[in-house]
Amino acid sequence: MAASLNVKPKESCRWDIVSLGEVMLRLDPGDGRIHTTRRFQVWEGGGEYNVARGLKRCFGMEAALVTALADNPVGRLVQDLIYQGGVDQSHVRWVKYDGVGRTVRNGLNFTERGFGVRAALGCSDRGHTAVSQLKPGEIDWEKIFGQEGARWFHTGGIFCALSETTPAVAKEAMEAARRHGTIISYDLNYRDSLWKSIGGQKRAQEVNRELAPLVDVMIGNEEDFTACLGFEVEGLDEHHSKLDVENFRRMIERAVREFPNFKVVATTLRNAKTATINDWGAVCFAGGELYRATTRENLEIFDRVGGGDSFASGLIYGLLTDRGPQYAVECGAAHGALAMTTPGDTTMVTLSEVERVMKGGGARVAR
Repeated sequence: MAASLNVKPKESCRWDIVSLGEVMLRLDPGDGRIHTTRRFQVWEGGGEYNVARGLKRCFGMEAALVTALADNPVGRLVQDLIYQGGVDQSHVRWVKYDGVGRTVRNGLNFTERGFGVRAALGCSDRGHTAVSQLKPGEIDWEKIFGQEGARWFHTGGIFCALSETTPAVAKEAMEAARRHGTIISYDLNYRDSLWKSIGGQKRAQEVNRELAPLVDVMIGNEEDFTACLGFEVEGLDEHHSKLDVENFRRMIERAVREFPNFKVVATTLRNAKTATINDWGAVCFAGGELYRATTRENLEIFDRVGGGDSFASGLIYGLLTDRGPQYAVECGAAHGALAMTTPGDTTMVTLSEVERVMKGGGARVAR
C-alpha cells in the first residue's frame, strides 16, 4: 500500500517527516489535580509535533518541526525540551517578546491524568500565541520541500483551529508539499474548546473540508469524522465510546467517494470504561480494504494524552517503510498503547518494545 502512496526515496530527501503545529508547555500535577496542586512537572507537547517526535525518538526517522515561539525563557524551555526529542528546529520561527505577553506569548497546557471514574482534564492557555499569528508567506516552504526535500508532511485540525490565519498557512504548506511530491497526512483532532468561539462545528467543517482535497492520509478518532467533515457515524453511543466497525467502514467508503484523493484513512477505536481502563484498537482503510489492529481489552492507562498522536506516528512509520497497511495499523495501535503507559504527551518507548507488543509479548520483566 505504501508503494501506491508514491513515497519519495529516502536518499532524495533531507527529511522523512516535517510537521506543522503548535508546541505548548504542558504543566502536569502528577497524581494531583490542577486546582489544588502545589507543584507541576513540565513536558512539551502538541498534536502535530508529537507525531514528528514519535517518528524521530522511537522509529529513528529524520524529523523537522515548523512552528513559532515567543523568544522568552518559557519559549527557550520548550526549545530545550524539544532538543531531548531530537526533532530538528531549524525551521522554528522566533518572535520578539514584548515583555508581558500583550502581543505574543507561548502556549500553556495544564493537564491532569484522571483516575477511575474521574476523567482526565485539560485546561489550555494559548491565546495570542506566536504560532497562532503565523501568516502565509512567512515560512519558506519551497526551501523545505523543494531544496531540502521531505518525504512526508503532517499537520492537522488543532493547528488550523488556532486563528483565522492558520488554515491559510496549512493550505500554503500542503500545496507546496503536493507540488514537490510529498505525501500529506492530516489528523482531524477536533477540539470543541478551540472551535467554539470561532464558529464551532460549522466553521470546523468549512476549514477541514477545504483542506481535505489536499490530503493523502486522513487520520482521526471516531467522532472527528462527524465534527470535522460532517460524516455521520451510526452505532456511536452518546459518549462516543463504542463504534461498530462495519458502520465505520460505510462512513469511510462514503468519505473516499467524496474525497477520492484519500489513499489511506485510519482511526483509533477506544471504549473508555474508566479513565484508567480502556479497550483500545484501530482500523485502517486502504485500497478498498479495511485492516484492523488487535483489540486490547482492559488496557491500563497511565496518561492517555498523546495516545492518538503516537498511533499516527506508528501508522506513518509503517507506510513510510513500505510494510503494508496491516503492519502500519498494528504498529500504530501498539505504539499508542505503549505511549499511554508513561507520563507526558510524547513517546518514551523503543521500536523493539513496539514490535514486541505487536507480536503479543506480555509484561514480564525484560532483563
